Amino acid sequence: MKVTQEKLPASQIGLEIEITPEMTKQAYEQVIQKFTRSANIPGFRKGKVPRQVLVQRLGSLQLKAAALEELIDDSLKQALEQEKIDALGNFQLRSSFDDLVTQYEPGSPLTFSASVDVQPEVKLSQYRDLKVQAEEIRPDPERVDRVLQQYREQTATLVPVEGRPAQLKDVTVVDFKGVLVSDEPDAEPEEFPGGQAEDFQVELDEEKFIPGFVNGIVGMSVGETKEVPVEFPEDYAQPNLAGRRAVFTITLKELKEKELPDLDDDFAQEVSEYETLAELRESLEKGYQEEADDKTAANKEQAILSELIKHLEVDLPETLVDRELNFMINQTAIQLQNQGLDIRQFFNQDTIPMLKERSRPEAINRIKRTLALGEVAKQESIEVEPEAVTRRVEEILEELGEEGRDVDRDRLQEVVSEDLLREKIVNWLIEHSTIELVPEGTLTKAEETESEATDLEITSPTEEAVDASAETLESAESAKVEQPTVTPVDQAPVDQAPVDEAPAKPKKTSKKAGKASEEASASEESTSKKEPDSKQEAPAKRKSSKAKSKASDGE
Repeated sequence: MKVTQEKLPASQIGLEIEITPEMTKQAYEQVIQKFTRSANIPGFRKGKVPRQVLVQRLGSLQLKAAALEELIDDSLKQALEQEKIDALGNFQLRSSFDDLVTQYEPGSPLTFSASVDVQPEVKLSQYRDLKVQAEEIRPDPERVDRVLQQYREQTATLVPVEGRPAQLKDVTVVDFKGVLVSDEPDAEPEEFPGGQAEDFQVELDEEKFIPGFVNGIVGMSVGETKEVPVEFPEDYAQPNLAGRRAVFTITLKELKEKELPDLDDDFAQEVSEYETLAELRESLEKGYQEEADDKTAANKEQAILSELIKHLEVDLPETLVDRELNFMINQTAIQLQNQGLDIRQFFNQDTIPMLKERSRPEAINRIKRTLALGEVAKQESIEVEPEAVTRRVEEILEELGEEGRDVDRDRLQEVVSEDLLREKIVNWLIEHSTIELVPEGTLTKAEETESEATDLEITSPTEEAVDASAETLESAESAKVEQPTVTPVDQAPVDQAPVDEAPAKPKKTSKKAGKASEEASASEESTSKKEPDSKQEAPAKRKSSKAKSKASDGE
């Protein structure tokens, strides 16, 4: 079979394929036999329909079209095998099918044109001596004291208060009943679900509740009942309450204040696995320093990769981009489902195409990073020793313990090999580049200023809906925090959990072990290697906390 190749844009190969007379005749005869066996024609039994009758009833063009479909499919596969073309997919017929049907004569040669996606050619104009800036993250020197103070608050003893009214930071027990009020003078107050409770504990912190609720309790005495007017914020979590005015009737039943424990060794033993306060402080300082170092390393890696792809010349085929988009969306769906969320809220025939379009730039960048790193490894002969992979796999399985039984070992080995190779390439790039460390916030401010200057486009309602959906997905994926049930007065705090948390002793399951096991359990592979997890895990809080790896919780 004669095949002529032509290089096309977007990493496609054009093929002109000449089908031999023998193939055109054989395909047509096979179709005739197939229809003869299956055709239902009055007056004839199946398999006994004369050839001329069959052609007359079905039509010559229909038979030729059926034969031509088989011919094109079979000859394309043969051409790819004959020319040793590693096709990715996205087969397209460049010739007109109707014209081919008209030209098709069994026993005569037939030529058609098609195209397929192939692996792109990668060129790096520069990968040595890159010059970049990266933000250096330094731990907040006051963070340890803030954490210790938070733990004092959390472990405080509640002592009943007598002889004074409620004040901020007290802990109260109240009964309340709220009603929505209208601007219409004749409108009746409107009760709403969750708007009342009895023996409800309220810590008098203004940031934890809707504006006005806590301040309304401040100054009350035990046994006192008071009406407190409030207004729900415009961005309140429950849309039917957002922006509405309400009045709560509140009865103060109990009033207590916090008695904080002393900062001593007994306190350290209570809140951590350490015997002395000095050991706890040292652990906190070490944990936050390591966290800062990890963030700085991630910033350096990101800066190097961003600069590297600026020197990359590649024409990406649509097949690779589409695979990466499908992988990204599937992974997000798996993560949301593992968190107990109904993915049908986020993924449907309307939102998926728009989410893909929004994710397209990131998918392209991921592919470019992978291809660029692969080209560096190729040029510099960077490889990972099999012994290192085996050693790391055994370490991960040991760290996972019982959970490691459910991990696909072959897939885990593949993931570890990819991660170690990526790490080795990135380290090589860092060693052969110049990285200027700048204070935290320097580059972030510049990026925000640039973003504000360009983010002035007007979006349509449909685009706004997709934006909201995408933000929800991003929030659910990155936060991975179980959302609490929000009662009308319990406005979600700015931070659902303390920003600073004290580390316990080293966890049995490391972040890398959890990440590797998660990837090994993934049902679908990406076209690019996994990106480094830039989100830093918060140190464990208490000795009672149980660290769960991503292999078990699907983070």
